[in-house]
Amino acid sequence: MTISLERTEWIEMAEPGELTLDQLFDRLERMPVPEGYKVEIVEGTVFMTPQRDVHWQTIRRILWALEDHFGRDVEVVSDVRIDFPGKSNGFCPDIAKLSDGAEKTNGCWRYQDVEFVAEVISRGTAMNDYGPKETAYAIADIPVYLIADPYLGRCRVFTHPQDGEYKRDLTLAYGEPIDLTDTILGMTLSTEDFPRD
Repeated sequence: MTISLERTEWIEMAEPGELTLDQLFDRLERMPVPEGYKVEIVEGTVFMTPQRDVHWQTIRRILWALEDHFGRDVEVVSDVRIDFPGKSNGFCPDIAKLSDGAEKTNGCWRYQDVEFVAEVISRGTAMNDYGPKETAYAIADIPVYLIADPYLGRCRVFTHPQDGEYKRDLTLAYGEPIDLTDTILGMTLSTEDFPRD
């Protein structure tokens, strides 16, 4: 297993063999993870990413927009483990909207109930958001996948998954509204106040 500490170093650990995601997360929960770090497993590699103010401010704005559109009782989670298709993918999306009536199975949310995922780019893990996560979300048929990039001041929106890939890929600058009215969300998301880093 490899652990990536963004902006620090790579730490090599023993190969996990046939450890399940539950076993890996159980071991991670016993490790001294620094406060303010998010931990997730992408294709069997553990990533520890620091959460910055700009990161949280972007997540809050997306949450507010979802609550304004769907109501305060909308089922939304942030930095909560959801297992996705692929080899050892225990992601903790920055924000995920679940379908009405979604229920946990064995203590975890099911990826089949996820309707929307948003990830805010961190420099050290951007390759995951544009690579293995995009692939896993498409294979899981997540209807809308949004990547917000505070460094470049733009969003990339993937919609209409089919046969393991997104058929639509749109890039917009911060300040441009994201029209999601033709998706399951049926809304327009403002990026006017998304903070830049």
